[in-house]
Amino acid sequence: IIFTSTNKVYGSLEDIDLRLNGERYEPVDEKICASGVGEDQHLDFYSPYGCSKGAADQYIVDYARTFGLPAVVFRMSCIYGPHQFGTEDQGWVAHFLINALEHRPITIYGDGKQVRDVLFVDDLVEALLLAHKHIRTLSGQVFNIGGGADNTTSLRELLAVIGQLHEGKPRIRFANWRPGDQRYYVTNFAKFHTATGWSPRTGKLEGIRRLYDWVRASRHARERMVTAG
Repeated sequence: IIFTSTNKVYGSLEDIDLRLNGERYEPVDEKICASGVGEDQHLDFYSPYGCSKGAADQYIVDYARTFGLPAVVFRMSCIYGPHQFGTEDQGWVAHFLINALEHRPITIYGDGKQVRDVLFVDDLVEALLLAHKHIRTLSGQVFNIGGGADNTTSLRELLAVIGQLHEGKPRIRFANWRPGDQRYYVTNFAKFHTATGWSPRTGKLEGIRRLYDWVRASRHARERMVTAG
């Protein structure tokens, strides 16, 4: 079993001191700033989503330990790529692109300077296959999986990239911060890299361009889905 958990099990990460750097937040701690958040970050389930994922996360680890179930946990950051019909609550990179292409406003909760790392779906698939291949040696362990420090973006920075791709600034509107929203989360995937040699191959700009091209090409398919719904 490879259980796809989430970085939300770490809660709002309010214990990580941040500073503003242009259009983004970044940690004051230089180690975290350079490498991201590791698996040693204490758990703090926040929101029904975080609680449900966190409980299952811990059950998987305990079943591996107690009953020898071959299983690992991936605590994943933001996954994106073609065939993702993103919504406001899930798949936000695709959601931003879809709204921009359809000339719909994008709602930003907070100030838009919150930072995430993004991982292209092809790289996630490679990580899943490696976890399966090495399941006997990895079983019972938890791994943070994401794009890492080389593939980070704030919401404002992503909007700027979309504006360049789409040759027009997306329409945005601001709303209050959502409870438990992390102002900064970047994956430190060093543990999984050490165990398997894995690291992301697809840079964020290449990945966003590929997703943008797919969103444009799939416009009629989305329209058919909306009509059918």
